[in-house]
Amino acid sequence: MTMMPAPPGSAVARSLKGSEKVAALFLAMGKPAAAKLLKHFDADELKLITRSVADLGSIPMPMLETIVEEFAQQFVSGVDLLGSPSEVEQLLAGILSPEQIADIMADVKGNSNHAMWDRLSSISETVFATYLTKEHPQTAAFILSKVAPACAAKVMGQLPRELRNELMRRMVSIASVMEPAMRIVQGQLAEDLLLNLSRQNGNDHNARMADIINKMEKEQMEDVLQSLAASRPKAAETLRGLLFTFDDIIKLQPKARMVLFDKIPTELVVLALKGTDTAFRDAILSSLAARARRIVDSELASGGPASHRDVIKARRMIADTALELAELGEIELNSSEDEDEIFD
Repeated sequence: MTMMPAPPGSAVARSLKGSEKVAALFLAMGKPAAAKLLKHFDADELKLITRSVADLGSIPMPMLETIVEEFAQQFVSGVDLLGSPSEVEQLLAGILSPEQIADIMADVKGNSNHAMWDRLSSISETVFATYLTKEHPQTAAFILSKVAPACAAKVMGQLPRELRNELMRRMVSIASVMEPAMRIVQGQLAEDLLLNLSRQNGNDHNARMADIINKMEKEQMEDVLQSLAASRPKAAETLRGLLFTFDDIIKLQPKARMVLFDKIPTELVVLALKGTDTAFRDAILSSLAARARRIVDSELASGGPASHRDVIKARRMIADTALELAELGEIELNSSEDEDEIFD
């Protein structure tokens, strides 16, 4: 490839399109390296690249260096990647004609919307139902009309009878929704519910970090969060919202505590309650079945002291069980009294 000042009217007298940048990079890297990459392109892509190579003209060295630097910088800086229809559209811009892009995007957006409703159908029906009770009935009816029928049936089974019947009446007569309104609903659902699904699947980075911090000693946990708050306060605040410790069990609704402690052996409860204050202990005891409560109360009254390590381990195991139950949708870690009253 000749490196010389670009004559007027050459390809570089204007901004290079995406396909032209690719062509320039392939020419610059030489045949051996280019050959390894070209085999990953399909026939149509190869035609587009080869046409761009043929029409490219001469490229001055400063222009080539700019293209290479732009390409390399994306990897050096570790840019974030977010797959979305808009990103696809930007990727195609300058490579395909507007008509071709419009045709592809119609299919991409359709598949993307379909995939989104499929993902929503995988959310725990308990979590989904709780979310819908806070929405306007018409919005809730529209959402249920879009998810998989099996999912909708399970979710409606979790709703109060009056609300369930109202939503069914609305679903039967629901009208088509305009595209702008559809995008608003989908955007909110993605933010509110798919984030929760991401956490359940273990794919959310913040949830992973919170899980690591959750398993630290209390003093280590506070030290890490304070250090993080000094440099990245928003990240620290987000992580604090995802943390759940043994001390937070007192904040659970009574029904959630009963579900939790139904899974915990009495000997573990006894260990965990060592050294707790009276109010906390009474709240936990009230969540136990009558027989378990008598056993734990008796063991605490007559039992000897326990090592600090054993007590901390027992508390950690109970908190971990609460997190697991929340991920399964069996309990809520941050429910309020108002939410609980909806189902009464």
